[in-house]
Amino acid sequence: MRTRSSVLTRRHLLAAAAAALPASLFAQSAGYPNRPVDLIVPAGAGGGTDVLARVFSDVARKHFSQPITVVNRPGASGMIGHGEMINAKPDGYKIAMIFAEIVIVPHLGLTKLSYEDFVPIAQLNHDPAAVTVKADAPWKTIEEFIAASKAKNGSMSMGNSGPGSIWHLAAAAIEDKTGVTFNHVAFGGAAPGVLALLGGHIDAVAVSPGEVATHVQSGKLRTLAVAADKRLKGFDTVPTFKERGLDLSIGTWRGLAAPKGTPPEVIAMLGTVARKCADEPALKEGLERLSMGWSYADGETFRANMKRDNDYFKGLVGKLGLKA
Repeated sequence: MRTRSSVLTRRHLLAAAAAALPASLFAQSAGYPNRPVDLIVPAGAGGGTDVLARVFSDVARKHFSQPITVVNRPGASGMIGHGEMINAKPDGYKIAMIFAEIVIVPHLGLTKLSYEDFVPIAQLNHDPAAVTVKADAPWKTIEEFIAASKAKNGSMSMGNSGPGSIWHLAAAAIEDKTGVTFNHVAFGGAAPGVLALLGGHIDAVAVSPGEVATHVQSGKLRTLAVAADKRLKGFDTVPTFKERGLDLSIGTWRGLAAPKGTPPEVIAMLGTVARKCADEPALKEGLERLSMGWSYADGETFRANMKRDNDYFKGLVGKLGLKA
């Protein structure tokens, strides 16, 4: 039986515990959002992550009372932008469009950042890797390209979006499956790598279909194969690696995340906005138009997906001896 004294004591303890919690859990989340939110993009303008962020920002106007402003922070295979978001004030006014490098680069020994350093909000996208060459290149099929790469014995230049990036790992996985050796050429994102290919400075890129779609459609580039389980809409004539006898399915994902310590109420609101935006025909159509894959997951499912991929890439980096 509880006495009045014990009830009062319990109330005092609860009040003291509440007072000890960060003020952000109460005051800062009240009235959120009351000013624009920065959406950090850890990549340069023009790439898949940047494009998705801008489509999301535009669609979010319908469901969010404040502007969501895209801020590009490229460099270090995404770790500059990821790091800025992770170290930001956890008040919901700085979030990020994160991507798969956050579960890759730490295993290379290049950063101490981890996917466990932030709070996932929602996954919005998944794209496979694709090998693309110039339209006037002598290789018409992925088999011809692999054969030529073996003949060149390490001199075939393969562009990627930075050391330890998903597209670097995708090219390395192709090496592992086929026994070829590429001359890996790193760029500060997929977009400059594609420009280098257009200029004839490299032989190929291993980036997503969406990042080369415009140039493929214009007839300047040719995609030889995609590392997906099935053919992609918009790239219907392009075979998968699996169709060509190579058991390879690898790619990136992109989604929203916030710094650890962000009030749960804010995360919940952003998660609701992300779900509504993901269901908007404008977002789906925007991704389809850009040959980017729609793939939604809520925060908890997104976290589980990241853990799965973190374990996979940890093993791949170890197998290929890529750690710095």
